[in-house]
Amino acid sequence: MTHTRALPLALIQLEVPPPQVVAQIGEQPVWFIDALQLQPEDYVIVRPHLGEELPAFDRVSGSILSGSWAMVTDHADWSERTAAWIRGALEAELPLLGVCYGHQLMAYALGGKVGDNPNGWERGLKTLTHTASDDPWLATLPGEFQAWLSHRQSVITPPSQAEVLARSELDGCQILRYSPQALSVQFHPEFTREIMTTCLPEGVSDDGAQVAGEDWSRELLQRFWQQTRPQPRVQAQGA
Repeated sequence: MTHTRALPLALIQLEVPPPQVVAQIGEQPVWFIDALQLQPEDYVIVRPHLGEELPAFDRVSGSILSGSWAMVTDHADWSERTAAWIRGALEAELPLLGVCYGHQLMAYALGGKVGDNPNGWERGLKTLTHTASDDPWLATLPGEFQAWLSHRQSVITPPSQAEVLARSELDGCQILRYSPQALSVQFHPEFTREIMTTCLPEGVSDDGAQVAGEDWSRELLQRFWQQTRPQPRVQAQGA
């Protein structure tokens, strides 16, 4: 049995957090690196907002598109450029995971509608309900699970080809599946309570409680990471 060499995972950072957040907990890629316990050779960080080129599809094993303090509806140049890259990545069957802003950007890029959440700002530790038990990514997920959320905009109308896999009380599009390799989540599987609290403005409650039991959203992040890893190949006898 042999292993093919692993290409790095692209962590696509979409804008920067406010300075006080960066000072305390760093920028978005650090949260994913810590959550997945990535080694330096496991990933590359790409910052489109600084004019950095998005990766060639054959040079990375997959990509996570981060959350952001920006709004998709602002149509910033770097965001529109990333949206075009997403369309190409889907055609190339590159594994993709969009998170929060990345979730909304993927939906927008593929023909969905993004706008202000008519139910208001959803934040804190919330209960989500998944609606597709036959999806392999959700195979072991309980019918209800908790995840950290902080967003003012939402996917209002999903792309026609997307399947809605989960919802919450305030948002009907918590997980979208676009293809066997590509999906996106409105919640933050990379968050901890510390990250959640630090990201909120001073004096604003996270409306949450301590996570009880298994952190299923973190397990989903791990599952995506494993999807991007090369599978061992069994050598034929006599080879």
